[in-house]
Amino acid sequence: MDIAWLFTIAVLAHNIEEALFLPRWSASAGRWHVPVGPTEFRFAVAVLSAALLAIVAVASVTGPGTLAAYLLSGYVLAMLVNVVVPHLLATIATGRYMPGTATALVFNLPLGCLFLKRALAENFIELKVFAWAGPVIALAIAASIPLLFAMGRKIRP
Repeated sequence: MDIAWLFTIAVLAHNIEEALFLPRWSASAGRWHVPVGPTEFRFAVAVLSAALLAIVAVASVTGPGTLAAYLLSGYVLAMLVNVVVPHLLATIATGRYMPGTATALVFNLPLGCLFLKRALAENFIELKVFAWAGPVIALAIAASIPLLFAMGRKIRP
């Protein structure tokens, strides 16, 4: 699915925006984001970006109904939730732009929705499986972030 690669490019652009600006923003974000150093944040973003690239590559080869198809769809769901929580809510609540909000709204939201719409319409994934697998994968990605930060801190304490 070509839309999967477009979505991936969008996420990479989003991740670059965050990698450049979010660590400094997080120092004064209060309850909206734990302060995170540039090294640990960029490590986590690099790992999640590499994982997305690998998943999309495998899903492109293995096709519909595969584990890779559901991993990709769960990743898309995670990024759609990420548009709202924390990006949009933090920007509104703090009255300050949270880095990543623009790319999330302009790229990730429309391309993520389009991907899921096509994935379901073209039977790339089944709704009954995605209904449970998507949230499980999205939660697993969210749960991996503190671990990735900890691993990133080990690189340069």
